[in-house]
This record gives sequence, structure tokens and C-alpha cells, in this order.
Amino acid sequence: MKQEDIVKRLSVVPIFKELSAEELEPIVKIAQTRFYKHKMYIFMQDDPLDRVFFIHSGKIKICRTDQSGKEQLISVLEPGEMFPHAGFFRKGNFPAHAEVMEDSHIIVIPIDKFEEILISYPELCIKLFKVLGEKIVDLQGRLEAQVLHNTFEQIILLLIRLCKSNGEIVGRRYKLTTQFTNRELANMIGTSRETVSRTINHVKKKDYVTLDENGFYLIDREALQQELFY
Repeated sequence: MKQEDIVKRLSVVPIFKELSAEELEPIVKIAQTRFYKHKMYIFMQDDPLDRVFFIHSGKIKICRTDQSGKEQLISVLEPGEMFPHAGFFRKGNFPAHAEVMEDSHIIVIPIDKFEEILISYPELCIKLFKVLGEKIVDLQGRLEAQVLHNTFEQIILLLIRLCKSNGEIVGRRYKLTTQFTNRELANMIGTSRETVSRTINHVKKKDYVTLDENGFYLIDREALQQELFY
């Protein structure tokens, strides 16, 4: 990957996008680039946490394995996103593993060197706090969904959340840019594939969710939000 490609990608990452070319230069200097093929792992759960990653191209699946060996899909990350966010403020190991869903170019920055830059540019810390704040709000929303809502409502809330995290507006609907299986949707909220299938069929009959010619979900987010009140 050329240096100008690194500059272009990092310049649109939320915590960097307001920096001048001069301010971005020390970050570019410590950045490394890696190419990962489909199905490769970028890191495994419990590996030493010493780097943070920025997606230049491709998609990355973040999963966590519990003590019984069951895997939970946490999120699917797309170009421009940073992971893991925990890397800046905790020492220890990666809390999950990262698997490549499609061939990806990744920008890698060592945490110790990045921390030195944060000390030199306090405004970066403020931006980082804002990004982390958004992640905390998202996690609070997930916890609230599990505590306050039944399984049907949790699935509806998941589809709504995916519109924001993995969707793009196409006409009056959101198109999910990742093809999630019912099993993947199920393990994101800890339910069964059959329960997800029944719920998806229910909202399909109401035309709140449809499929395009390539099998991607098209979601009427407003209609799903209304569904929660009935």
C-alpha cells in the first residue's frame, strides 16, 4: 500500500479526520500495512494486546468465545473503522478474535508509539474519547435490549442497529452491506436460529424486510421501529 493511500484512509477515520497533513504525518510514519486473505485471523482472543488496527479495505468479523467454547459474533467492521477500541486504555490481551471475511488491507499502529503521539496531541485524546463514548452508548443499548425486551423485540432492535452499523440508504430503505445468516444474527443476541427465522419471516410478510437480487436485506427501519410499539 502506498503512503498516500495510508494518508487518505487515516484522514477519514473519525479521530483523525480534522487533522492537517502536517499533524497526520507522525501517525503515518509509525503505521504499517498488512494484507490479510479471506478466513485469516488478524489476532486471536487472549493474544497480547499491543496494536490497534484500521481497515483500509475489506471486512473483519469480531467474535468472542466463552468458557464453554461457544462463539458469539460481536460485530462486522468495514473500511474506515478502528479496532479494538479497548487497546488504548487497558493493558493485557485482546478480548476477542478478529477474522477476515473478505481479502483486506489493514493499517497497523503499535500502541506504545501511538500513546506517545497522543501525549503530543491532546486534541486527539478528546476525539478518541468521543469515539469511545459512541461505543459505550452502543453497548448500553445492547444491554438494555437484553434486560428490558423480549426475544422478538431484541431481534427487531438488532436489525435496526445493523442499519446504522452495516447499512447504507437505498431509496427509502437500508441495505445491509453484509449478508448475515440467521445463525449469525442469533448468536449476536444469544437466541436460537429458529427464533430468528420466525421473526424474519414475520417482518417479511409485512414487507418491512425484503431481499434484493443479490440476497442482501433491504430494511424499512421506520416500520421496524413502529413494530416495537405493537
